[in-house]
Amino acid sequence: MKVKGQTWRQSVRMSQRSLLLLLGISVFTAQGSWQKYNTESGSPVLHSDDNYEWTTWFNVDHPGGRGDYEQLEAIRFYYRTRVCETPRAIEARTTDWISARDTGEKIHADPTVGFWCLNEEQGPGRNCSNYAVRFLCLKEISMAIQGTWGPWSNWGPCPALCDQVGMQLRYRSCTSQMLTCSGPKIEEKPCNGAECTKADCSLHCVMGRVNADCDACMCEEHILLGSVRSAGGLNAEGAAILRSGKLLTLTDHNGHFRIPGICPDGNTTMTVSLQGHASLDVVVPFSSGRTSVLSVQLKRVEKLHILRNPESKTRREGQSAAFCCKVAGTPQADKYQWFHNNNLLELRSESTLVLKDLRPEQAGEYYCRASGPSGAVKTKLATLTIIGRDVHSCNPKPESHLIRLPHDCYQNSTNSLYYDVGKCPSTTCPGQLDNGIRCNDNVAYCCGVAKMEERQLLCQGYQLPTMVVTKCGCQKCVDTKAIVHGRATAADNGEPMRFGHIFRNGVRISRTGYKGTFSIQVPPDTERLVLTFVDNMQKFVNTTKLLLFNTKGGAVYHEVKLLRKKTPVTINPSETNTLELGDAEGQEKMVQIQIPPNSFYKENGEVFTGNVNASVTFLDPRDVSTAAAAQSDLNFVGDEGDLLPLRTYGMFSVDFRGEESNEPLNAGEVKVFLDSTQVKMSEHLNIMKLWSLNPETGLWEEEGSMHLEKKRRGKREERTFLIGNMEIRERRLFNLDVPENRRCYVKVRAFRSERFMPSEQVEGVVVSLINMEPTAGYSTNPRAWGRFDSVITGPNGACLPAFCDEQKPDAYSAYVMANLGGEELEAVSSSPKLNPGLTGVPQPYLRKLNYRRSDHEDPRVKKTAFSINMAKPSPNVAEEANGPVYAFENLKECEEAPFSAAHFRFSRVEGDRYDYNTVPFNEDDPMSWTEDYLSWWPKPMEYRACYVKVKVNSPHEINVRSRNMGGTHPKTVGQLYGLRDTRSIRDMDHGNVSAVCLEFKCSGMLYDQDRVDRTLVKVIPQGSCKRDHVNAMLQDYLVNHLPLAVNNDTNEFTMLAPLDPLGHNYGIYTETEQDPRTAKEIALGRCFDGTSDGTSRVMKTNEGVALTFTCGGREVTRQSVFQAVQSSQGQVVTSVVRGESKKTRRRQRANASRSSRKRSTRNPSIEQNQV
Repeated sequence: MKVKGQTWRQSVRMSQRSLLLLLGISVFTAQGSWQKYNTESGSPVLHSDDNYEWTTWFNVDHPGGRGDYEQLEAIRFYYRTRVCETPRAIEARTTDWISARDTGEKIHADPTVGFWCLNEEQGPGRNCSNYAVRFLCLKEISMAIQGTWGPWSNWGPCPALCDQVGMQLRYRSCTSQMLTCSGPKIEEKPCNGAECTKADCSLHCVMGRVNADCDACMCEEHILLGSVRSAGGLNAEGAAILRSGKLLTLTDHNGHFRIPGICPDGNTTMTVSLQGHASLDVVVPFSSGRTSVLSVQLKRVEKLHILRNPESKTRREGQSAAFCCKVAGTPQADKYQWFHNNNLLELRSESTLVLKDLRPEQAGEYYCRASGPSGAVKTKLATLTIIGRDVHSCNPKPESHLIRLPHDCYQNSTNSLYYDVGKCPSTTCPGQLDNGIRCNDNVAYCCGVAKMEERQLLCQGYQLPTMVVTKCGCQKCVDTKAIVHGRATAADNGEPMRFGHIFRNGVRISRTGYKGTFSIQVPPDTERLVLTFVDNMQKFVNTTKLLLFNTKGGAVYHEVKLLRKKTPVTINPSETNTLELGDAEGQEKMVQIQIPPNSFYKENGEVFTGNVNASVTFLDPRDVSTAAAAQSDLNFVGDEGDLLPLRTYGMFSVDFRGEESNEPLNAGEVKVFLDSTQVKMSEHLNIMKLWSLNPETGLWEEEGSMHLEKKRRGKREERTFLIGNMEIRERRLFNLDVPENRRCYVKVRAFRSERFMPSEQVEGVVVSLINMEPTAGYSTNPRAWGRFDSVITGPNGACLPAFCDEQKPDAYSAYVMANLGGEELEAVSSSPKLNPGLTGVPQPYLRKLNYRRSDHEDPRVKKTAFSINMAKPSPNVAEEANGPVYAFENLKECEEAPFSAAHFRFSRVEGDRYDYNTVPFNEDDPMSWTEDYLSWWPKPMEYRACYVKVKVNSPHEINVRSRNMGGTHPKTVGQLYGLRDTRSIRDMDHGNVSAVCLEFKCSGMLYDQDRVDRTLVKVIPQGSCKRDHVNAMLQDYLVNHLPLAVNNDTNEFTMLAPLDPLGHNYGIYTETEQDPRTAKEIALGRCFDGTSDGTSRVMKTNEGVALTFTCGGREVTRQSVFQAVQSSQGQVVTSVVRGESKKTRRRQRANASRSSRKRSTRNPSIEQNQV
């Protein structure tokens, strides 16, 4: 640890002669005497007193900064008992054992003050050497034959009365038994009594006396020494030391301070304040000594951030409601304001807002604004719904909800394959709430199914039962859990981050698997799930991501892309080092980082002098493929507390380590140069700032501004740079950004198929938007990006934030893509002919937006994204007032837009699989679960998926159905749970063999958890098929676990589904998860692979098979062309009639995607040669 004192300025005024006389240059022993040489005269000065000896060598400073300061007071700070009270002489040498005289440097010394060497006094380009010193002190034990004294006692209390003089005493005793001690046994010294206090001063001092201002106690003989370090351990120069709000001193360039007269009574509080850091109160500890020492480590100001937003509530008129906001930050918030419909509520200044005896006019939106010394922050909106005393809390009439029926169940009454089963909106309701005042309701009530009726639908050769909602009511909400899962892989080649650590709020909560997979349950009351991925192998940059999750529950899949850490370069810290950043191929470097000499420090603040391995990884926005690797969500909190977006000009991650020790290092003042020619929008030059990422909140915080300055680059070229300064401390990720206020929202919906039915919208889809760099009017690279955003679709789609421009429609453009569980959804085609009806956006606005799917010009490019111009809607044009682009202030209109409003569309690639549940359930919305004996998933948040692997010997791909009925439970026996239709997948090497992984309903407890039901499962290949073989182990299990189902029909297979998770040896695959989609994906991957612990998207037809059928004759299609035409007649106007050829092409694409061992989420605009 390096220490520099404050009294040096006084010492410099001492005469040069006296300094040199007291400076011992070299020492040798002659006839028991110490001999020293004077640097001025060269004549020896002899010390014949044998009772003196030299201390050990001390080195408490390095020549960084102003020079090398070996101050006696600082040495005592760290080695309090190692140096005597009055040293006789001082000696100095370098750490290389070169005497001070031989260095040729100008130096200063005084045994009562110390030694110092100033860099500014040396020759041009030279700095002081690193010196060590030692002192000549009186021996503690005299060599004479006499007794030894014990230590002196502390000075006794001063007996003087106020404003009088008295004598203080101290004592010592002789410790020798046989010898006498010479010298006094008692010492005394004069002392002053405390000042007589004025009658109006009530301050009483337990130590010292009251000062003249009657606001503190003074102890004139006591000295308070201190050391202050900033965040990251650097010396805190200029830190203010205050007592009771009064400035006492500032720390010197070494972060040290010295204050006489402070009483060490255990009651005196000092406040340490430094710009950019949180003020810290420190109590001077009780001490009876003459010197006390404080060591202070400051923390940077922690911006206010929201821990808990107020919760939306539904109440009846006359009830009570409470809204709460929980805010964290250092210093903490000291002011709270509440707003109702954007109007400030007077006299509401607490963190909790309580509303009693509610009236209809109090309904609306509420939010809280907290503020303090570290800024301000606003919560999200919370909606208060107030229902009349005698009004239904839930509309008893169900909403319309169409479900798709099996392909052989066409309904003549509706001329379609759809049937309206109704549904209840998953909105909150008052329920049986009491009048207690609480932030979160103990029990949540939602509108749900109050009554269902069974209907029998006539199909081809059979009747299909379905449950129809006939009445809705208020009941307890379904308990749900939110989960995020996915893979962490390299952005360049998809290499997984194996066994990496995942941190939240600085605490490790999980780790990645061998293939980079992870799964995390989102804690309750989480507002922003900010996770940091740390690679143990040091291949990848530590990456902080904001992962979106579904607040209603369920799992959301994320592909976390990581930047590969740059290979470190070794630099000499005593020299100026410049690192150039920028990876765009064929373009000049974009950023320079300049590190001055002697700028590296250890984490404890000590100057680092060895070689440094420097790795700086730059995310170059001129390369659009890096967008997915951007950290966090490029947002910051503005002065008024609003969450505002940034537009990036590059991010860089810094890793400095000692070459030999590999210990992490900090760096002091570092300069950052941004080539101004890379900033295409001139208005950004004056508002460019440096930002650092807070890894706990995932928000960017300002580090400093940047200014324009011309610099010579090479011998002739002069360039203009934006220059900023920063310190590299505990944060290692930085950003070159500008705040952007031209903002809009884009409405996007995702669907299960290209039919684009309102009832087939898919929730939980991660939709991402990449804002491209402006093009019109700017000379720029159209492949560069400026911002990356993601949202999750809900029941009404999603609204994506984006930059937009009203004056120039093509100033900003954007790429939009969608991902569900690793599957990339397809956008609507734009070529050879653009169909506004399919796209979801009418003309002429669609033409203005210039919609283009990623394969518009090259059919080899993937079809999983589209690009648009971000043209802000004009308020004077009626066609632009109804989406799909909404002005920033119209977010609510975007979120609540009806289905008929313009929107962009994605659809899943329609695979060869159909699911039918007798009791309808939306797997994207766990809250849609209904409590019924015939529910396919009997217990919410415990979803068990089961598959049986069926091998088919046939020249054709065969559709296989599982019919699932109650088997042993008295409430469900003989009743249908549901159907599953799945088409087999052909073996890539054997043309006459295919296989199918067919889902069936697992056996187990039903919703009442009273008794189990062995599901009666029929596996029925459609066509002329014959059962050839049943897995022997599966057959033995079924025989030994009665009852045994009858299997007289060789065209099918019937079993009472096993209760146990059997595994691949039986051809049965099961998985239990908290999300149905995740459970099915894992079980399906194992089934494809034919193993119990692996996964594959390539069907292995000979591995882990349960059943084998041989089918002949012609291929049986899922539905005829005539049926396809019929089903299209009942669809909405956005539907199209597609022939078998198009359906076959989409099936082939679906099968091709299964055959891929990797799920690609790379930018589709540049991904070629993939179909």
